[in-house]
Amino acid sequence: MKTFKVTVDNQTYTVKVEEVSENSNQEPKNTGSNPESQAVAESPSPSPQKETPPAEQKQEEAPKPAPSAGEGYSLKAPMPGSVLEVKVSEGDSVKEGDVLLVLEAMKMENELTASQPGTVSQLLVKKGDSVNSGDPLVVLS
Repeated sequence: MKTFKVTVDNQTYTVKVEEVSENSNQEPKNTGSNPESQAVAESPSPSPQKETPPAEQKQEEAPKPAPSAGEGYSLKAPMPGSVLEVKVSEGDSVKEGDVLLVLEAMKMENELTASQPGTVSQLLVKKGDSVNSGDPLVVLS
């Protein structure tokens, strides 16, 4: 068993680590205690709190409207990206395979298509919007 002193966020801890050889298949001995409880603070000092100036605070985006329950099929973003182009409008009829919008992700343009026929009942994004993976984009009824 080796003992080390580790400093994290200006707090020093004494940590005991069991040495296991590479050619040994034995599991480390379980001492029956929680590994987190083995670390003992020797000289805790509060970490300084840094206040973020208002100019640097991330502005919250307005929440996107959620699709209504029971509205039909919802096309969701397969990955994070930016909406480059919206090719449909609310009320448009689409066939399976029709391009609904173009999403730029990782410097590539991705055409998102309808996986079933229907009518566009809700457009939840517009050109220039940033989306996260799984965000609803278009609702078909």
